[in-house]
Amino acid sequence: MGTTDVLRARAEVEAEIKDKTLIDWFRDAADDSGEAPALSDRVGDTWRTLTWRQYRSAVLKTAAAYVEIGVAPGDVVALMLPNRAEHLLADLGAVHAGAVPLTVYATLAPEQIAYIAADCSAKVAVLDGTDQLACWEPILDRLPHLHTLVLRDPDAVPPEGRIAGRRVLGWARFQEMGRRRHDTGDPEVARRMEAVTPGDDATLLYTSGTTGEPKGVHETHHQVLYQVTVAQRATNLPRHGVTLSYLPLAHIAERVLSVYMPIKVRGHVHFCPDHDQLGAYLGLVRPDGLFGVPRVWEKLQARLSTALAAAPAHRRAAIEDAAEVARAHVMAGQYGHEPAPALAERYARVDAQVLRPIRGLIGLDRATYYASAAAPMPEEVLRFFAGLGITIRDIYGMTENCGAVSANRADAYRFGSVGRPLDGIEVRVAEDGEIQVRGPVNTTGYHGLPRASAALFDADGWLHTGDIGRIDADGFLYVVDRKKELIITAGGENIAPAAIENLLKEHRLIGQALAYGDRRPYPVALLTLDPDVAPAWAREAGVDTTDLAELARHPAVLAEVGEAVARANRRLARVQQVKRWRLLPVEWTAQSEELTPSLKLKRRVVQARYAREIEELYRS
Repeated sequence: MGTTDVLRARAEVEAEIKDKTLIDWFRDAADDSGEAPALSDRVGDTWRTLTWRQYRSAVLKTAAAYVEIGVAPGDVVALMLPNRAEHLLADLGAVHAGAVPLTVYATLAPEQIAYIAADCSAKVAVLDGTDQLACWEPILDRLPHLHTLVLRDPDAVPPEGRIAGRRVLGWARFQEMGRRRHDTGDPEVARRMEAVTPGDDATLLYTSGTTGEPKGVHETHHQVLYQVTVAQRATNLPRHGVTLSYLPLAHIAERVLSVYMPIKVRGHVHFCPDHDQLGAYLGLVRPDGLFGVPRVWEKLQARLSTALAAAPAHRRAAIEDAAEVARAHVMAGQYGHEPAPALAERYARVDAQVLRPIRGLIGLDRATYYASAAAPMPEEVLRFFAGLGITIRDIYGMTENCGAVSANRADAYRFGSVGRPLDGIEVRVAEDGEIQVRGPVNTTGYHGLPRASAALFDADGWLHTGDIGRIDADGFLYVVDRKKELIITAGGENIAPAAIENLLKEHRLIGQALAYGDRRPYPVALLTLDPDVAPAWAREAGVDTTDLAELARHPAVLAEVGEAVARANRRLARVQQVKRWRLLPVEWTAQSEELTPSLKLKRRVVQARYAREIEELYRS
């Protein structure tokens, strides 16, 4: 797409969302689809559902509750709740009160929560229950701006209604306060809604930078509306479509799909509060589409493979024959090609007779859209699902882009690529291979970090992604490597390795550390001893050698290093914790080329040199 076409598409989208905010979209959804189902939570063997009219009414009362407890326009409200209706009510209630919702990952360690909540001066925290309160209570003395905690679980509220001088409210009482204020006709919420502009923040999300320090990313109403509009064009999600929300709402992709997109398409969101139950919920919901990071698809593949392996031999043979037809059909449908009529006819037949029932085993018999992002999809996983008539389409983007900037579409996909740019978004590859993005989805900057914000963009407004890529002759983007030092696990979690390494190196025995986990299910670590400290430590501990290679194998040293890893893990989120490690019998130096002259770690050198050791950590 040429520059003229890109600008024309951008102008069309801008005209569609001109002067609009999420508040306007939400009002329109309740007005024209008021009786349609909006949110459903599983309660026992049934679903508890709010219609769009009920949803908006509850959001307005929640906004009134925020006003009642002293939340001012622009204040940040921190949320730590599972995927359930109350999470969205608390989120959009804050938006309607002129505040800024911030969802915090439930897996973060208290120290990490304290950093984020202090950095944005969060005034209120809405938490699920006892487990979440246990993470927040030890850090309250570091959060002078936080004045109120709201707990969804009434049993978690202390009898005195206060903790460390902060007011603590149960969700039911909080809602009752809002209902009373709303029912009196108080005009404050309406005034605040009217004052919200497209340039105001719809949310604040924290993402790890390469230094390991979290950065707050501003996402405005304008960014969100633009992102949703172009994403809906690319995916063609149906009006009143059925979706399943199960990924953390601290992730921009899940927010777009479960909070914002349903407002545009008047969708029906079902909540899965525990992603480990995804398989069961897929069968209950049978959604119109599924977005999952590679690890999700790998787990679904394992589940299906087990079921298919138990089928009789003649049935397995029929399934494999059908799968070969499906793979051929999917491959023939890539951009620039079209399946031959005979192949299309054969596929339609085996799909109806064999493949659709198999997709039904995992609740995907009604789905028409399948997508993945955050990490490259393994080829064998793509091939497996293609054999079931499921074309998983990769997309690409960042929190700093409010989600996606490119996507494979049903009528324009190419395996190995992350698709072509979405409408009105410019993507280019710089001379050094870096992928750069320009368009209305780009963030306005990092919270409280003017230098980092300035470094994110060049003088012409191109956002530097830190990823290395290429663009083919048909405009499909390929992500080749990462310029930035960031791990993306097989589960799609973004992890700054420096955050792990710095904690490991706090122990005086550990001289250097490399955290690894890219495209893997969990992080592992390679460690070396400090050549100056280790011999002295050995003498103090009564160890009968001071040779580094021998110390790296000594039981006393290994036990001490194991304790150091355990201490570091206690200060890390679960997804960051080191599951396995190895202490190497060598020293890393600039002379041996594991370090730069300024003693910075050369990751690629270490990863290449110790590839076998890393691989063994995942096999042991």
